[in-house]
Amino acid sequence: MHPTIARVTKRIRKRSEAQRSAYLARIHKASHDGPARSQTSCSNLAHVMAAASPIEKKAIAAGEVANLGIVTAYNDMLSAHQPFETYPAQIKRAAARYGAVAQVAGGVPAMCDGVTQGQDGMDLSLFSRDVIALSTAVALSHNVFDAAIFLGICDKIVPGMLIGALSFGHLPAIFAPAGPMVSGLSNKEKARVREEFAAGRIDRAELLEAEAAAYHAPGTCTFYGTANSNQMLMEFMGLQLPGGSFVNPGTALREKLTDEAVRRVLQNTSLGDAYVPVGEIIDEKAIVNAIIGLLATGGSTNHTIHLIAIARAAGITIDWQDFAELSTVVPLLARVYPNGTADVNHFHAAGGLGLVVRELLDAGLLHDDVTTVLGKGMRRFSEEPFADNDTVAWRPVPGASLDPEIIASVDQPFDQEGGLRLVQGNLGRAIVKISAVADDYHAITAPARVFGSQQEFKQAFNDGELDMDFVAVLANQGPAAIGMPELHKLTPYLGLLQNRGFRVALLTDGRMSGASGKVLAAIQATPEAARGGLIGKIRDGDEITIDAVSGQLSVADAGVAQREAGSDDIGAHEYGVGRELFVAFRERASSAEEGGSFFPGNT
Repeated sequence: MHPTIARVTKRIRKRSEAQRSAYLARIHKASHDGPARSQTSCSNLAHVMAAASPIEKKAIAAGEVANLGIVTAYNDMLSAHQPFETYPAQIKRAAARYGAVAQVAGGVPAMCDGVTQGQDGMDLSLFSRDVIALSTAVALSHNVFDAAIFLGICDKIVPGMLIGALSFGHLPAIFAPAGPMVSGLSNKEKARVREEFAAGRIDRAELLEAEAAAYHAPGTCTFYGTANSNQMLMEFMGLQLPGGSFVNPGTALREKLTDEAVRRVLQNTSLGDAYVPVGEIIDEKAIVNAIIGLLATGGSTNHTIHLIAIARAAGITIDWQDFAELSTVVPLLARVYPNGTADVNHFHAAGGLGLVVRELLDAGLLHDDVTTVLGKGMRRFSEEPFADNDTVAWRPVPGASLDPEIIASVDQPFDQEGGLRLVQGNLGRAIVKISAVADDYHAITAPARVFGSQQEFKQAFNDGELDMDFVAVLANQGPAAIGMPELHKLTPYLGLLQNRGFRVALLTDGRMSGASGKVLAAIQATPEAARGGLIGKIRDGDEITIDAVSGQLSVADAGVAQREAGSDDIGAHEYGVGRELFVAFRERASSAEEGGSFFPGNT
């Protein structure tokens, strides 16, 4: 094991010792010898099985077979979750084949950042994760299940489900994805068309035609944003079957993987071959593996928030320094859009996550001695699945990358480091992702241009006011202010300005996600403006330095601290599209580096 990884893991374990021990004590107390429903009254149990078939009623009443709870994020508006419509029936059939019962325990909301980008609904996005965690807990609160299977894919859904699952950490759990849509319009072409629209060279009809050609079928979007990063994390943490993340919907292999997920999680119950609760799978080494996977594949910066919240739900404390130190030794092994031109289907065909896992394990850059849904060890996750008659089997991944422009080896990586940097100084702390940023743009010192919103920035661009070197500053975008929306509407405009030869960058206490792209962006600044952060006192013309090489984030004028905070009116963000219901979330939200969470344990 690489000494830096060993040192960071040891530091996390020591930092987390008290809360981790308390968490494990709680889940061990919650565990039962046999099905939890055996502890319920006859009236309780009658409600559980009232709508079940006669065969299921007999099995549930006897208490001798496992009852698998299904928690689903199905809806048919979002392409990634539409395939889940048929999963409950399939899971029930599979459970019956394996001598068990399955019931839909409950559903969770699933909103799409792709739909709400630049819209008022984006102000609910981050907090939807905590709502999903609460919904997961409600689904499982009947306490009649021996294990749970989670049907979720996208940005906040998987982290929220896992946080909720960890509150029932005594239960075995597994995640069953639906896979990405088949490739459509290339991500490179999609980005080009967006920049053409931003420049005014094409109209809205042409833009919509391109977008619809990119997002065109059931399945996850094919770029490597938060949704597909979620799938990577589930494999790297051992909560999903090896190689199953990027198998397309509607294929025979996809169906067989779902059946196998049912079989596997049933084996992990107290009635199966080996009891493997989710709260023991997610330990310090699993969290470190997740960070390493994020860095090695150039995944979404949203997980510098979500992984912190997930870890805390398991009694583990991590921070951005942990990410930054691991990034110095974990090489970048994948080039998937926005860090390259390939999509996740191309990545999967080139060797996929299994090849990345093998490279990291062989180089001592990943913990192998972990517990997964398959038992002990990560080595099984360096295999790929294939359909074998009526079932699924695994074989070793290719001996080398089938496309070295998409997946590299540890010996010849795309970059010697993972590309996540921590920058800090008198403006606080922020995250910078440089894996898609050219070396010449890793640092900037330029005057600030302060904007109250993405729309204000767009108007200034359209008015020709931004043909200059500058750092765009958007404050009051954090969790406590307006819920920490993503600011993707800025991406094509900043990209155009950089193409024109100007040195530009972004500083914000909001988010940018995995699609931040080629422009230097210091994001998730903490303390945020709404909690007294200096970012809220910056004025036009202040000299800002963002240096991802030296790790600096500062404003030159020391007198900024004595100023009154800016007068951005965020009142308009408190009402409409349900935002008035989230007042308590904004008031209680922890900082981005503490997970941006509503839950008391995460503040």
